Amino acid sequence: MNANQPKNLSRRDLLKLGAVGTLGAVGAKILLPGSQTAAAPEKAVLHAQAVEHAAHTALGPSSCGCDLSTANLHAADEMNPTRFLTAFDYGKVSQLPDGRTLREYELVGEDKEIEVAGGVKFAAWTYNGFVPGPTLRATEGDVVRVKFINNGAHPHSIHFHGIHPANMDGLEAIPTGGSFTYEFTAEPFGLHLYHCHTMPLKRHIHKGLYGAFIVDPKTPRPRATEMVMVMNGFDLDQDSENEFYTVNGVAFWFNEHPIEIKTGERVRVYLVNITEFDLINSLHLHANLFHYYPTGTSLTPREYTDTIVLGQGERGILEFEYKTPGRYMFHAHQSEFAELGWMGFFNVGAVNL
Repeated sequence: MNANQPKNLSRRDLLKLGAVGTLGAVGAKILLPGSQTAAAPEKAVLHAQAVEHAAHTALGPSSCGCDLSTANLHAADEMNPTRFLTAFDYGKVSQLPDGRTLREYELVGEDKEIEVAGGVKFAAWTYNGFVPGPTLRATEGDVVRVKFINNGAHPHSIHFHGIHPANMDGLEAIPTGGSFTYEFTAEPFGLHLYHCHTMPLKRHIHKGLYGAFIVDPKTPRPRATEMVMVMNGFDLDQDSENEFYTVNGVAFWFNEHPIEIKTGERVRVYLVNITEFDLINSLHLHANLFHYYPTGTSLTPREYTDTIVLGQGERGILEFEYKTPGRYMFHAHQSEFAELGWMGFFNVGAVNL
């Protein structure tokens, strides 16, 4: 091999390169959506930029001028990771003749290029144009009716976690231009999810076809500030390794757009892991602990901790509050994930008395 020819670098080799900050200032040729394989120099620059950006933003909003800044990302869009936190879709509500509540939703499968970090594009498959798809919410015992319209270029489906009849399980793919209506009773209460279940599964999931599905208990949980966090990853060059890790779809977003809460405020996080290509994902809360409810199907917490580890498809509810004002970090407790986009902050303000 020519001594000047770049060798193939593993993802972890690239992280080592990025850690010294030598490539971050290079004018990166960002990977084009749909490209099959990236040349090693392009991939090295992309990773190095991500790591340098994380280092600059770890203690506050970015002032480094890195290409990955998300300051204006999605400014004109209907949805961004902050809006997604509290964007609960309760459906079109009506009453059935037997007195039960009917909730009707519409999910449209469509191919769409999305921005997963400032200037970094990904050719996604989406529900309703965004990754993750909308957070559907109902109450235990409601009848849920979801019309799925497939406008994408490939067959897709929707598989809901929870209890439902076999013919509503989403194992039959809906062809391009087709539609299907899923209908079932929302049960049990808890935090569930939905995703495409068309083969090959890993491709349909990593491309973005997933979302959270909350079923509330009939007696509501105690009042809290509620938010949804969906942990995911993005494989830009289709080598079955993620280049970015995010919460709610955009790397580094909550570094530069901290979540505003108040001291003494009960916070309830609906946490879902749908990361493809990695065995586990995790969340660590700095300077605090949370009560953890696995799958949310019990009203009694299982543990009081500051770190939770989840396999793909696992989810749970976190409840906590902060006693003192300040800026508190949260992130994946896999350092690589944090360096490649999965970290953020809570801005905790004092309550005005």
